[in-house]
Amino acid sequence: MASKGAASRAAARKQKDKWKAKRWYTIRAPRQPWHFKVIGETLGEEDELLIGRMYEITQQEVDGDFSKLHVKLKFRVTEVVGQDAITEFAGHEVLKDHVRRQVRRYRGKVDDVIDAITEDGYYVRIKPFLITQGRVKTSQKKGIRDECRDVVLQTAARNTWISLQKMILSGELEQLLEKAARKVASVKIIMIRKSQLIQDGVIMEDGPTLDEIREEESRTAAAKKAALDAAMDEDESDDLVPDVLAAAEAAADDSDESSEEDEEESEDESQEEQPAEEEAEESNDAPDYASMKVAELKEHLKAAGKPVSGKKDELIARLME
Repeated sequence: MASKGAASRAAARKQKDKWKAKRWYTIRAPRQPWHFKVIGETLGEEDELLIGRMYEITQQEVDGDFSKLHVKLKFRVTEVVGQDAITEFAGHEVLKDHVRRQVRRYRGKVDDVIDAITEDGYYVRIKPFLITQGRVKTSQKKGIRDECRDVVLQTAARNTWISLQKMILSGELEQLLEKAARKVASVKIIMIRKSQLIQDGVIMEDGPTLDEIREEESRTAAAKKAALDAAMDEDESDDLVPDVLAAAEAAADDSDESSEEDEEESEDESQEEQPAEEEAEESNDAPDYASMKVAELKEHLKAAGKPVSGKKDELIARLME
């Protein structure tokens, strides 16, 4: 038993982890009319395994029209270039719950399946859906179907597959069908419930290449990054302004304090220097009695009316009084 358990664990370790072998691919819309717009991402182990994979997304996410939230677009991967999975438009479908909400009692429901060929050779299947104002006869339903079929076939024959896509997604084809159906009966609701690409035709090479789109995306990303960095620098500079002002105010306060201290010190020094100067002036004005002789000292004492007896020191002290 132990040997079997060890063998099974060794076999499990040798097994390849499929998730680690997979990598992310960027899904891009067709060249026309979406110019390789990025619509999603998918995981794949090899490029060949992505070919033919279907990717569904709402029309609102692609075109930004919020009135088309109930419309689901389908894209099929046709080739892989590096990490980009290039797709083709495979058709659209209106969500079933939205279709069910349109049906009411005492009204007529008319739907049909029409196969048409476009000017550039694409084989397309279109399914219109109509709701009349009231109940209609079977003959009226047949008349509505015939009118709608003629409009779809003629419109497809006069337009390329790309032009027909635009007419279907924009609602222009629905308006043409409504005008035709009103010749037979009054119509309340009309929609292209589903479209499907059955077979490809002549592939058009108009529009920018994938390399040009990548360069444009890189330039846009660089411009956004530069704008973001500039905005962050402005925010940082705005944050630094109060700090700079506070530092300037603190420096100004320090300079005021230092100037006040300097003034006080200068006042103290001036006050200290004034007595010294006075003493110096007094010392300069007073005669140098020590350098005089005794006879000269006695003459000064006689002039001052003081006694002249005693030694030289006594005479000097008497004159200093």
